[in-house]
Amino acid sequence: MNKLKQFLVEEDGIGVVEIILILLVLVGLIILFKSQITSILADVFKNIRDSIDSL
Repeated sequence: MNKLKQFLVEEDGIGVVEIILILLVLVGLIILFKSQITSILADVFKNIRDSIDSL
C-alpha cells in the first residue's frame, strides 16, 4: 500500500512533460521563423567562406 501512495505522490514525470513542452515550443518557433533563420545562417556561412578565402 505504501508503494502505491509513493507512486501517486511521485512527481518525476512532470520533468519529462516540461521538457516535451519546451521542445514543442522550440520546434514551433523554428517552423515559424524558418526563412529568417535560413537567411541568417546563409549570411554567416558566406562570411565565414569569404574570410577563409581571404586567408
